[in-house]
Amino acid sequence: MTSKQRAYLKGLAMTMEPIFQIGKSSLTPENTAAIQEALEARELIKISVLQNCMDDPKELAQIIGERTHSQVVQVIGKKIVLYKEGKENKKKIILP
Repeated sequence: MTSKQRAYLKGLAMTMEPIFQIGKSSLTPENTAAIQEALEARELIKISVLQNCMDDPKELAQIIGERTHSQVVQVIGKKIVLYKEGKENKKKIILP
């Protein structure tokens, strides 16, 4: 992913609300499966890491990215933005 594409995705993510929250139980297989489904449906999602989660958001972002085969767009504070390119016939986001 180029820096121009990353900047474009960051711009799209600014107006989004987080659709997942990771709490004190951290990352469960159920969370990972739900995030995978959301990425396939939306391509770009935002995740909020709650205060009671003891894990580092940057580490969580890397783990989620590996498990869901997605790319980490950015981690700001306790917010994670992930992108996974859609299938050819179902693309919603066209990168510059």
